Amino acid sequence: MIFMLAGTSDAKELAEAVQQNGYRVLASVVTEEAAVKLEKNRISTRVGRLSAQEMVNVIKDEAVSIVVDASHPFAEDASKHAIQAANDANVPYIRYERSSIHTYDSHLFKVDSYEEAAVKAKKKSGTVFLTTGSKTLHVFAKELLDDKNVRMICRMLPRMENMEKCKELGIEQKDIVAMQGPFSKELNQALYKQFHVDVVVTKESGKQGSFDEKVTAALDLGLDVILIKRPTVAYEKVTHGVHGVLDYLQGVYMKEEK
Repeated sequence: MIFMLAGTSDAKELAEAVQQNGYRVLASVVTEEAAVKLEKNRISTRVGRLSAQEMVNVIKDEAVSIVVDASHPFAEDASKHAIQAANDANVPYIRYERSSIHTYDSHLFKVDSYEEAAVKAKKKSGTVFLTTGSKTLHVFAKELLDDKNVRMICRMLPRMENMEKCKELGIEQKDIVAMQGPFSKELNQALYKQFHVDVVVTKESGKQGSFDEKVTAALDLGLDVILIKRPTVAYEKVTHGVHGVLDYLQGVYMKEEK
């Protein structure tokens, strides 16, 4: 059994490829929506965030042979829990990591944290368009919401809990863009123009996170882009492609058979 953290669209594709190559997969996802997509392809799922010990329990209960960490590049805690759980349960671990895009580095304002991004956006002022999701929305709200020189526009998934969080933080409906991606360059530009955006805040999410489309749309319009760099995690084994994961799985299972 392969235990896979699979919270993104490319992780879904990876899980399908692994299963199609003859391995049984148990995917760990955060939302019911993600579970439904995987289960349509007969991939077993567990819904909800897991601690390291809970992952250890899953590894033992399901006779897991390998942990494949295909969580989002910014799901730092999930990766750390997976690494610890694999070590504690004495099973191999491999990280499937989206490749970073550095094409636009010289044109971006790169920062190390959400807090630093919020402070940078505050200094630039004007209309700030957030594409960083709802999880860290409170960080930006603390810095930007009461600043008379800033209008904060938040783009996030159209989920009830996200709307409730906006309400709790005092974010007005007119400043919420509730949409499901991926977003094309043209749609990004239309939104930037509609809201008269001055600054775009995004994360180093990689090609699969529509990074190109967000950034090129902004740069072509002459907007400032604040990029939050990926967190640093000490991954034990990393690959950036499906074939790298499949080769690793084959190598591990061949060793087990000897």
